[in-house]
Amino acid sequence: MNDTTSSKKTYLDCIAIAVLAVGLIVGLIILAAPAGTWLGLWVFGTGFQILITLDPFTHWIAALCAVGLLAVAIMAIRTKAKNTTKLCTFAAIGTLSAFLAWYIPSTVQARLAYPIIHDVSTDVENPPMYVANIPLRAEAVNPMEYATVEGLTAEEHIQQQRDAFPDLVPQLLDASQQEVFDSAVTALESMGLEITAAVPEEGRIEAVDTTFWFRFKDDVVVRIQAEGNQTLIDARSLSRVGRGDLGANGLRLQEFFSLL
Repeated sequence: MNDTTSSKKTYLDCIAIAVLAVGLIVGLIILAAPAGTWLGLWVFGTGFQILITLDPFTHWIAALCAVGLLAVAIMAIRTKAKNTTKLCTFAAIGTLSAFLAWYIPSTVQARLAYPIIHDVSTDVENPPMYVANIPLRAEAVNPMEYATVEGLTAEEHIQQQRDAFPDLVPQLLDASQQEVFDSAVTALESMGLEITAAVPEEGRIEAVDTTFWFRFKDDVVVRIQAEGNQTLIDARSLSRVGRGDLGANGLRLQEFFSLL
């Protein structure tokens, strides 16, 4: 092996290891944001801040790692390196980690457009009330009274909800109360929510949803009432912590009604 070939292979090793290291480091930092919240190392606001701070840089890091992966593959083939598979695997792992690190904060950034509220109800005048979930919220920071967000009047809260989710209004369905009740339970379960109460005689369903990244607990209640030959259904979703919810509660109810 001549000096030039040896030098190229050393350079190739360095690129592959660099891509792996950079990708894993930025990926671990991104994963640490929610993990630190789960473990009680910092409040969820700190976790969000980590994601938002890194967001402007992650796409550049992901792009550089992708270029590094391409360079490793081309150089390994040209130099006929014996450890081509290992080097390409290292670079691929780093690149994948970097792209995940780009994707996660970008989803948070995209949701910053939603209003800073944490309680969404289809019926804003007489929102569905929680019963079974009351003791589950013993340590919740947010109160259970609808439209009580610090810094907003009830009217401002309602208007912001309507602007962001104009389709979330009471729904009148051409089906019996029992049919709607059964369908609502099925829809909530298919969304992965934990049903905490299902009382057909009261037309009340309560559930808890645990968000994916930060493992927040949000409470959902569905109210189902007969309205002549039709059935009126309302739903509400309320976060236990956080002044804002990044649109989670409204999006959850939209998904619920789309499944119905």
